[in-house]
Amino acid sequence: MRKRSIMLIIATVLSTAYAVYLICYFFGAMASANDSTEAIAGGIATALVTPHTIMFVLGAMFGWLGIIIKKSWSALVAAILYCVGSLLFLAYIMFGAPILILGFIGYANQKKLNKKNLAQSIVTE
Repeated sequence: MRKRSIMLIIATVLSTAYAVYLICYFFGAMASANDSTEAIAGGIATALVTPHTIMFVLGAMFGWLGIIIKKSWSALVAAILYCVGSLLFLAYIMFGAPILILGFIGYANQKKLNKKNLAQSIVTE
């Protein structure tokens, strides 16, 4: 019997990979700036993307927490954070939208699995 939502796992893996990409790309661009103009532009870009990145990092943390402890509330928090993160930087919504859709589907599936597992454990006792 399955105890974890596959969609939640997929959303969490994608959000983790996306958060790592954002951190490496934007913070790496600031570190590799050749002159002051590039450094200023990289700093502005990083400042604009930082709230988006923070939401996806926090969402990934709650997603992993939801997978590990098998709780649907954590999956819901992760999906909401993906939604907020996508809204904070609309230029990258095409990356955030699939993750947030999978996150909400994963939340619904985890909630169903938890109810099903609870009902089966009550019947077997």
